[in-house]
Amino acid sequence: MASNDRRILLDFEKPLAELDSQILQIRELAEENGVDYSDQIYQLEARALELRKEIFSNLTPTQRLQVARHPRRPSTLDYIQAISDEWMELHGDRRGFDDPAVVGGVARFNGQPVVMLGQQKGRDTKDNIARNFGMASPGGYRKAIRLMEHADRFGMPILTFIDTPAAWAGIEAEQFGQGEAIAYNLREMFKFEVPIVCTVIGEGGSGGALGIGVGDRVIMLEHSVYSVAPPEACAAILWRDAGKSAQAADALKITAEDLQRLGIIDEILPEPIGAAHADPLQATEILKDALIRTLAELSSMGSQQRKDLRYQKFRSIGVFAEASLTA
Repeated sequence: MASNDRRILLDFEKPLAELDSQILQIRELAEENGVDYSDQIYQLEARALELRKEIFSNLTPTQRLQVARHPRRPSTLDYIQAISDEWMELHGDRRGFDDPAVVGGVARFNGQPVVMLGQQKGRDTKDNIARNFGMASPGGYRKAIRLMEHADRFGMPILTFIDTPAAWAGIEAEQFGQGEAIAYNLREMFKFEVPIVCTVIGEGGSGGALGIGVGDRVIMLEHSVYSVAPPEACAAILWRDAGKSAQAADALKITAEDLQRLGIIDEILPEPIGAAHADPLQATEILKDALIRTLAELSSMGSQQRKDLRYQKFRSIGVFAEASLTA
């Protein structure tokens, strides 16, 4: 287990790993020699906690992106299985495809029937290849809208979980109508009568995120990112140099704080100290409590009121001011 932790350690987490290693060594020494080192251990643990708080409260956009892509960050299926009382995954888009990059089904959440769905990344290379790194094909978006239409037909709230670098951009994706599939989802999600809550749990990239991202409330975990394009792609387009991705990440305003300030998301959920991968159980409880509270608020509204607010929310994104240019 320890060696696996070292393999996926982020660069800025290395000082924390060194402190944790010191604490472990002192504990082992205390057990071997029967000596009480509790004071030293307490001081080191307090120092580690403060260092962890300091590091994770001052992450750059690029470091946030690293956290959002962490291999052990809880995934859509992790959250669904942890917060639902019952869960039944459904498959297929009714057109002959079942995209593993999108998972979804019916569930019972806090005693209420709901539909949950989202992008699913893999845990390792083999799993990531099978799930296309969470990049959905047109069939994935058609599966998603099929499930959402089912929810709307039977009056079940919709909970979506966003975690994708982008939609699949392969030639076959275009041949099967990637743009049309995403556009169709955007249009239809504005029409639904039921409450819709969208949560960015990891990486929300491009139209691939928006294809399941039209909601009455858009929530974002503290160390998630949400952008019009992955920083690497943005840098390659603007500067013909993917190596300038850090500069692109700064310019894109991908952090939760930036996006809330711009009015694109409604709420930021705090993550455990050290991010969601450090304490998945606590992260799950934080998310579950927020979803219960948000659904209760939305359920108290009428369907037309929700649709009007949903429409106005997205119409207000990207407001700009015109100014005349005079010599």
